[in-house]
Amino acid sequence: MHGVREELLDMQAASIGIPLLKVRVSEGTNEEYEKRMGSSLEGAKAEGIGHVIFGDIFLEDLREYREKNLARIGMTAVFPLWKLNTADLIRDFIHSQFRAVICCTNDAFLGEEWLGREIDRELLTSLPENVDPCGENGEYHTFCSAGPIFKESISYILGETIFRPLQPNHTEESGQQHGPVTTGFWYVDLVPGRTKKGRP
Repeated sequence: MHGVREELLDMQAASIGIPLLKVRVSEGTNEEYEKRMGSSLEGAKAEGIGHVIFGDIFLEDLREYREKNLARIGMTAVFPLWKLNTADLIRDFIHSQFRAVICCTNDAFLGEEWLGREIDRELLTSLPENVDPCGENGEYHTFCSAGPIFKESISYILGETIFRPLQPNHTEESGQQHGPVTTGFWYVDLVPGRTKKGRP
């Protein structure tokens, strides 16, 4: 969903200093995703890993989905942010000197003009009332480039923007939509630059 280049993901993991396990899908179906994730996690379990941490905050159906899939292979899901106040969480994020940029927006909530904006106090005061401060409902997605856990910040420049429309859902009956209707997502290409040592 983030649309971030794989190179930036590699740079992010290297700067934080954690191993990166990549799971690739080609078909994009839930069945393929679950099969490939299950296979990768089985490998992690064989190395003695029994828990998987998620950053979900309040989406009950997503939590149940993750717990169900992990239970199949005898692993446990951990949700350290569960039910915490999202306004407090994002303020703590900013106060801790993490830096993140909006790289994707759901057009039902935020338009193209929000792409490339940094998560800071000014942005929080300008978010529409129907947008969760952490984007927990999928209103926006970000790329984190710096912070206390980074050995060096990740440099990038903003590239082209693109709109990707959703495929129409012909099975959904008319009149069933509630609130804003998503027709697609806006993305900005983050082009990797040189890394900068130290904190921002």
